[in-house]
Amino acid sequence: MEGDDVAAKNVRARVRDVPGPCARWDDEDADFIREVLDLVGDKWSVLIIGTLADGPTRYSDLAAAIPGISQRMLTLTLKHLQRNGLLTRTAYPEVPPRVEYCLTGLGRSLLSTVLALAGWSADHHAEIRRHQAAFDSATATD
Repeated sequence: MEGDDVAAKNVRARVRDVPGPCARWDDEDADFIREVLDLVGDKWSVLIIGTLADGPTRYSDLAAAIPGISQRMLTLTLKHLQRNGLLTRTAYPEVPPRVEYCLTGLGRSLLSTVLALAGWSADHHAEIRRHQAAFDSATATD
């Protein structure tokens, strides 16, 4: 196990010699930063954060607004985003119960990046699909 830690530090030390986003990371922070990137770069997180751009939204409205998301994935992703301080959950003591989710200041600080990524994806999906088809066609004969 100790050899693995030394190897990981040597890799990170070499990365800092090359320009790029990882060059600014301390060894102590690198794993946590990757964990944060996994969270905020997840497709469901991106879509949930983008959907909450207009303000507090009920659970059922989030589910309806995000095609393809299962109830389980919506619930799990909302919990992860809440745990990391990107959104709040407010339950109202009504009949029937009402629950709303809202971006926090930290979540709103991520909003322009998330919307830009979603916009880029929408603008370039057809081109990417063409590249995938060409690649698949070329490699199918190999």
